[in-house]
Amino acid sequence: MGPEAELLARCRQGDARAWDELFERHYAATGRFVFQLAHDLLREEVEDICQEVFLAVIRNLELFHGECQFQTWLFRIAANKTRDYNQHRRAAKRGGGQIPLSLHAEGAEGGLALDPPSPAPGPDLNLMTQENAALLHQALEQLGQPCRELIELRYFGELSYEEIGKALGLNPKTVSSRLSKCLDRLEPIARKLFSGQESPVFPSNF
Repeated sequence: MGPEAELLARCRQGDARAWDELFERHYAATGRFVFQLAHDLLREEVEDICQEVFLAVIRNLELFHGECQFQTWLFRIAANKTRDYNQHRRAAKRGGGQIPLSLHAEGAEGGLALDPPSPAPGPDLNLMTQENAALLHQALEQLGQPCRELIELRYFGELSYEEIGKALGLNPKTVSSRLSKCLDRLEPIARKLFSGQESPVFPSNF
């Protein structure tokens, strides 16, 4: 049993210090991943989503059996929570109201001390203007699942083909093949949104 597997076992036993250690190890990376999925989020919103993600981990850790790396499983939860949050936010804007995501009442579960994330954009997004990043995210929204998840995990989560394959139950070669096809589908969508601008290029080894 490796160090992380031992840490997860302690978490399952209700060890509050183990939970703190797990969160310290993964919270900042989760914050960066969330920020890259939705670059226009405020820091407070990223923190809210991260808290929601880790509360889901607390409730569902028994469902994680080690088929993939823990961070891979964590990022899949984070991607889903971020999409849920954006859907609620868009619905609130259409309705003229706001739907807050408040988790303060549940934050003390397990005696957890959550450190704030560091939602700094990764080096890939730093190469793009904010406007281009927004257009890229619109293109991913139009692309839909499962392609969007593959691209998010590979290029925003920086996961290997092997890690993605284990998470999705696919052979790494299948991941590579599907990802290539998904990028081919993304390109015309991105080009249309960029209205004649040069669309982002996603080489197979980003």
